[in-house]
Amino acid sequence: MIVARQLTRSGLLRASSSYPSKASLTAARGLVNAKQSSWREATAAAAVQQHRGYSGSATAAQSEKETITKLLYNIGSRKEVEQYLRHFSSVESQKFAVIKVGGAVLTDELDTLASAITFLNRVGLYPIVLHGAGPQLNNLLEKAGVVPDYHDGIRITDEKTLEIARKVFMAENLKLVEALEKMGTRARPLPGGVFSAEYLDKDKYGFVGKITGVNKEVIEASIRAGALPILTSLAETPAGQILNVNADVAAGELARVKIVYLNEKNGLYNGDTGKKIDVINLDEEYADLLKQPWVKYGTKLKIKEIKELLDHLPRSSSVAIISAGHLHKELFTDSGAGTLIRRGFKLFHHNSLEQLDKDRLRRILEQEDPQVQSGQVSVSSYLHDLENTKKGFKAYGDEPYEVLAVVKNDDETGSGVPKLDKFIATKAAVLNNVTDNVWALLSKDYPSLTWIVDENDANKGWHFDKAEGSFTKNGKTLFWKGLNDVGTIERVVSQFLDAQTKEAVTAATSGSGSFANGQRRSFSTGFNKSTSPFMGGRRMFSTSSSAQRDVKKIGLIGARGYTGQELIRLVNNHPSLEISYVSSRELEGKPLEGYTKSPINYVNLSADQVKEKTQSGEVDAWILALPNGVCKPFVDAIESVEEGKKMVLCDLSADFRFTDSWTYGLPEFNRANLPGATRISNPGCYATGSQLSIRPLLEHLGGTPSIFGVSGYSGAGTKPSPNNDVNHLKDNLIPYALTNHIHEREVSHQLGREVNFMPHVAPFFQGITLTVNLPLNKTMTSGEVREIYEAAYENEKLVHVLKGVPLVKENAGKHFARIGGFGVHSSGKRVVVVATIDNLLKGAATQAVQNLNLSLGLGEYTGIPLD
Repeated sequence: MIVARQLTRSGLLRASSSYPSKASLTAARGLVNAKQSSWREATAAAAVQQHRGYSGSATAAQSEKETITKLLYNIGSRKEVEQYLRHFSSVESQKFAVIKVGGAVLTDELDTLASAITFLNRVGLYPIVLHGAGPQLNNLLEKAGVVPDYHDGIRITDEKTLEIARKVFMAENLKLVEALEKMGTRARPLPGGVFSAEYLDKDKYGFVGKITGVNKEVIEASIRAGALPILTSLAETPAGQILNVNADVAAGELARVKIVYLNEKNGLYNGDTGKKIDVINLDEEYADLLKQPWVKYGTKLKIKEIKELLDHLPRSSSVAIISAGHLHKELFTDSGAGTLIRRGFKLFHHNSLEQLDKDRLRRILEQEDPQVQSGQVSVSSYLHDLENTKKGFKAYGDEPYEVLAVVKNDDETGSGVPKLDKFIATKAAVLNNVTDNVWALLSKDYPSLTWIVDENDANKGWHFDKAEGSFTKNGKTLFWKGLNDVGTIERVVSQFLDAQTKEAVTAATSGSGSFANGQRRSFSTGFNKSTSPFMGGRRMFSTSSSAQRDVKKIGLIGARGYTGQELIRLVNNHPSLEISYVSSRELEGKPLEGYTKSPINYVNLSADQVKEKTQSGEVDAWILALPNGVCKPFVDAIESVEEGKKMVLCDLSADFRFTDSWTYGLPEFNRANLPGATRISNPGCYATGSQLSIRPLLEHLGGTPSIFGVSGYSGAGTKPSPNNDVNHLKDNLIPYALTNHIHEREVSHQLGREVNFMPHVAPFFQGITLTVNLPLNKTMTSGEVREIYEAAYENEKLVHVLKGVPLVKENAGKHFARIGGFGVHSSGKRVVVVATIDNLLKGAATQAVQNLNLSLGLGEYTGIPLD
């Protein structure tokens, strides 16, 4: 399927009298995994309203808009939704999109296609649908005894083939029209009369045409009548001879705008690696791409046609290849999926001023650099500074200098980490993702990097996306990536703080009475999900009084994604725990939803503010739900004011799981040490399930245990990645971190012996299954093994031993682990144990509450549902 849309910076254009001229367009891509049921429901609701006769009323329009608004909040970010709603209310009503539908889509995804087209029509678009029928035609040709023949990827069309093709196109055309009409969407079949053509090469290809013109009046008449035009890829010569034309090319001729190919594979895939190609920049990659052995036949033809099409369009034009279910996401969001193809510009990377285009360099600095625009620095002085940088620099950008990045090889503070000194871009470059291209290029040269951005930067979200950590102070945010040890992070943050003036620090930390209303953002929960089992942080702030001391007050620092929400839910139903503060960089100032004990607002607590709250006695325990490697400043701040009684800290990261001075919080094996403990390291999810599976047989082990772990994709976090991309996960199982995973080291450390661990991600959302192979040092039966486990966990309310094999779907959402299987090899010297555990609950949030209960002198299972 192809979608072509005509855009300006202000929104969608209506189909104008100049259509189909080569319009100016943006190349913003919007391809994300679709929740098809959501937009089908919205489409159905809108269709019901129309059938009830309200389609022309203001009430129906408002109701439909509300339905669409709710839907969009499910498929896009708040920023994206608000952007679209501005278009919805302000842009001219007659907007169009061109959709090319492959024959396979008509056969396999007709309902999905009809729902998607209906949805577009409901939000004010007039999709012009152009379809092919390749698979259907091949089927009928085979029945008629006609062998399909191709040359250069083009079907050779003789008289018999053309006769059958006409019948197929008519039948498929009417099938799509009927599917749309059933959903209340008016559609008009236009199997001919739209395209004029001449023979491509009659002797070589037969009745195959090359399009020479488009009869736009036929299409516009249909749209004026309120019916969607449904076209076929048949054209006519001036003498009236019908010719078969390439549907992809026809759609390009029809639109001459940004084009999106929607296929069932959701993109182009590298034939050697099997991986989806995210971006193709033709200016740099086209020649090498065509030399690849897997680029042949239809794939080669399609790439060539895309290149020819883009050569005749503005350089900002692009082609995206995605699947049918992403149509609404392409139009209404900014995130990416599938394969984006664009002409692009060749990128440069230079390490001297002589290699740079001084005029273009000066222009982008003057037009886009805030420091130059504000007068803080002149272009000349900046260039002089670059020329005298001690260890040199490297500049990156594209040919027209729409993007400029400058990396200094040392930040001149002694940390040894290169500093991204500038990263500036025009709006067009941001829209066209040139920034991502430049970033990818410089990241190859600089795997570790630091940089500073003003907190009011309009593209700050982009920087958060690229960073693995951040720290904000006095209106500036320090970002970093590739810093894998806490010591380096501490040095970088300390140097950043040293650069702040004393007055700015005082202004940021003073005014204790106005903390909730005017707090500055501080330590970030940005993290690298590959090193953390949890998810990106959210922090909160309580506006309630802390006068009551008959309950324990909890502060959450970095309430991270799904785990944070489970913690909040558990505390909300806990009779002896209440939330005082919860910190979130992203939601600062907004009310916390799902917590009913008192009104809570999110805040962004700095280490200094956590220190103040600890010193004032407003909190009984802090839960540190931060990424690996970044919680030490908070721990140090708390410990610096502890006098007499220590504060209870429960850390959900891996930072202290290997530290003997912290209590390892796996109650089933360490319960005696948890009452009164003030430093608790919460175990990892995989590590909890693995230890529960192995420990009862520890003394009977005769070799190294092997653990095959499979987790739901909630464990991969909310930040888009292949490991939480539902389309990538569909019918798939993804292995990752096959050796030296943090949980492999954690389990080995806690058990005192080596284990092998192999983690995988599966298409389900929540839960973990572990298949554990245990070599034995003596012969045992299945019954004997099971008895050992039953005895070990007889009194454990959060561990259930089964006779059969536990299943993930039966344990998802439960607060206990299940262990079963106990399959013994015929030799009697090897047993396989299967365990299931919810990665967000007993693997994280539930276990944290269990540990807090024991530490604070409460009942161990208080507030934890046991059924």
